[in-house]
Amino acid sequence: MNTLTVARFTLQEAISRRLVLAGAILSVAFLGLFVLGFALIYHNTSELSGPLSDEQSRAMFGTIMSVMGLYAINFLASFLALFLSVGAISGEIDSGALHAVLARPLRRAEFVAGRWLAYAGLIGLYVGLMAGSLLLSAWLISDYAVPDPVRATLLMMLSAIVLLTLSLFGSTLLSTLANGVVVFSLFGLAWLAGIIEVIGSALSNEAMLNTGTAISLLVPSDAIWRGASYYVLSPLYLAGVSANHEGIAIVGHSPPATAMVAWSLLYPLALLGAAMLTFGRRDL
Repeated sequence: MNTLTVARFTLQEAISRRLVLAGAILSVAFLGLFVLGFALIYHNTSELSGPLSDEQSRAMFGTIMSVMGLYAINFLASFLALFLSVGAISGEIDSGALHAVLARPLRRAEFVAGRWLAYAGLIGLYVGLMAGSLLLSAWLISDYAVPDPVRATLLMMLSAIVLLTLSLFGSTLLSTLANGVVVFSLFGLAWLAGIIEVIGSALSNEAMLNTGTAISLLVPSDAIWRGASYYVLSPLYLAGVSANHEGIAIVGHSPPATAMVAWSLLYPLALLGAAMLTFGRRDL
């Protein structure tokens, strides 16, 4: 019960600080720009090279535009997750507000769980609304429907929650500034690991593949995104990639491994437990 109370007050805090309002305004602006750009490119391409009535051409266009839009949303959600949680615990300690909160009959583990629950709910809602709106716009403009929007969206939610939990865990150990440096560096490292794996696969370089996999296990956010992106790709697009051995470097061209998905589900649970344990032993 205390966990839900903390979650409710955390949501109220986010609303009172106008974080939700700022995020909503920027998100609407992004979606508006995406829809405008998508429509202009689609109709101009139709005028220059004939209508995109050919199924394969429409599938290629819809795939590329949808993937690029979702990639941008994935980045926005990742940054939002990190900004929300980077000072979730350490910021309260530095301000002294946590002493008044914990003076009540509230366990530290309940406080951590409540903060995580509120932020995870916000991030999940954000990704669901943004991804759903973008894919609906793509379908209305070009008549392209992604093969599996539900799996793609759920995996994108998981990617953001992984980063959220990593940042929350860091907030129980480090100061806000130090935690920000660490988690943003790890976020960049995860992205780099994905690029290393792509290059290693193209060159058949075992060392690069192993390095990329090891980093992906440490921070699986980019690996989850690549799994999500696979469910956006049209079968016709995948057939073309297979025939020409070319594709978009920022997406996955094969379904996510079951072991990686399982690890990514356990990852935030383990980090949340570690955050509770660490904060419970921290000297305030």
